[in-house]
Amino acid sequence: MRYLDEYRDPVAARRLADAIAVAATRPWTIMEVCGGQTHAIVRHGIDELLPDAVELVHGPGCPVCVTSLETIDRAHAIASRPGVILCSFGDMLRVPGSRGDLLAARAAGADVRVVYGPLDAVEIAAKNPDAQVVFFAVGFETTAPANATAIWLARRRGLSNFSALVSHVLVPPAIRAILGDPRNRVQAFLGPGHVCAIVGVTQYELIAAEHRVPIVIAGFEPLDLLDGILLAVRQLEAGRAEVENAYARVVAREGNRRAVAILDEVFEVADRTWRGVGPIPASGYRLRPEFHEHDAERLFEVETITTAESSLCRAGEILQGRLRPTDCPAFGRECTPRTPLGATMVSAEGACAAYWACGRRSEPAHDAEEVRA
Repeated sequence: MRYLDEYRDPVAARRLADAIAVAATRPWTIMEVCGGQTHAIVRHGIDELLPDAVELVHGPGCPVCVTSLETIDRAHAIASRPGVILCSFGDMLRVPGSRGDLLAARAAGADVRVVYGPLDAVEIAAKNPDAQVVFFAVGFETTAPANATAIWLARRRGLSNFSALVSHVLVPPAIRAILGDPRNRVQAFLGPGHVCAIVGVTQYELIAAEHRVPIVIAGFEPLDLLDGILLAVRQLEAGRAEVENAYARVVAREGNRRAVAILDEVFEVADRTWRGVGPIPASGYRLRPEFHEHDAERLFEVETITTAESSLCRAGEILQGRLRPTDCPAFGRECTPRTPLGATMVSAEGACAAYWACGRRSEPAHDAEEVRA
């Protein structure tokens, strides 16, 4: 694992942490956008290496967490129909809806199957022509090209029994929403490396220029994150507001053109409601009209759903960087991985799940001596 270990070198991590401490002469608040970055930060103790002047807050970059409650309930309603096979990635099965999760629906008799990719769902549709196969298409721009490809392929193969419940969300509008909130205190962002590997960085350049905010595209290993934080602090201290690509081994400025092409062919931009956050204009994808025959939301007529969110869950404030998981009174009490109130406690990229898995029950002490492997 040489090429992984070199990004987890504790000596190099300490040097970067020391450089951040020297560079930060004033308090700064930086948000990591991606939930994968959040888990890496908590797991490796990155925030504990930082000086008190630099605060990291967690953003809305967990696609499972921000999938609206209405969409979760629509998935339940569709899965409960006779003759339906609902296919989903495993991390969606325990996300609580108004009336339980998809695991409970499966226990009650629904045919809910875990797949490892959207093309698996296409093959299930081909092998089960008498069933309606629905793929739960969730994610940011990272997973959208594969899901678009599955829908495109199903149309090409004439699989009229295949459809997708689409709940794709887009990162740049969410960043704009955070910056436009009068309660915002985020001064710089660590941009999502995997998303930018697909769509590039030009949208982030527009945000940086418009809002005068530094954005550093960062990876997911400890040295990636520390390097990104250092670059962000240096920009803040110098009064600069630019996009810097600290993940050049993966991200090109123009992104992946073939992936963007399939996105443009299958999807169009639409308004989207984010769980815990609310409606954000032009923040998601929906199927273009020529693919409506594969739109599960239309086919099953589940557009209107009445939802009921837990009154105890503070996930929305956590997703917007206003609270840490440990600030929520329900964290570790009413809300645990066994009894989750919100998606942030069960998702593989949720902040609450990261804090729980790493034993965080209080604020970090900022005294770690090295990155934890």
